[in-house]
Amino acid sequence: MADSKLKVAALKYENEKENAPKVVAAGTGYVAQKILEVALANGITVYHDDSAATLLTKLDVGQEIPPELYQIVVDIYIHLMKVSEEKKRQFAPKEKTDTVTR
Repeated sequence: MADSKLKVAALKYENEKENAPKVVAAGTGYVAQKILEVALANGITVYHDDSAATLLTKLDVGQEIPPELYQIVVDIYIHLMKVSEEKKRQFAPKEKTDTVTR
C-alpha cells in the first residue's frame, strides 16, 4: 500500500537543448511510489526533501523549473555531486601499500 502523503518529482536537464531542468514525472501516493520504484530500479539517485517535492509536484510534467525554484535545483545538484564523489571514493582502486618487515 502506497503512502498517500508521498510526493515525488523527477527532473531532467539537457543543457544543450533547455534553459532549465524540467519535470519529467511527478505524482503523489501510488503514482509517486511507482516513480520512486522506477528510479531506484534504474540506479537513479534519490534526493529526499518533502518541501522540494511539494513544490515540484505542483508543476506540470514537461514544464521547466521556474527561476523562483532554482535554489531547490541547486540544493539537489549539490547533493548529487556529493553522492557522486562518495561513490567515486568508494569504488576507486585502493593505493597499494607495500610493507617490508625485517
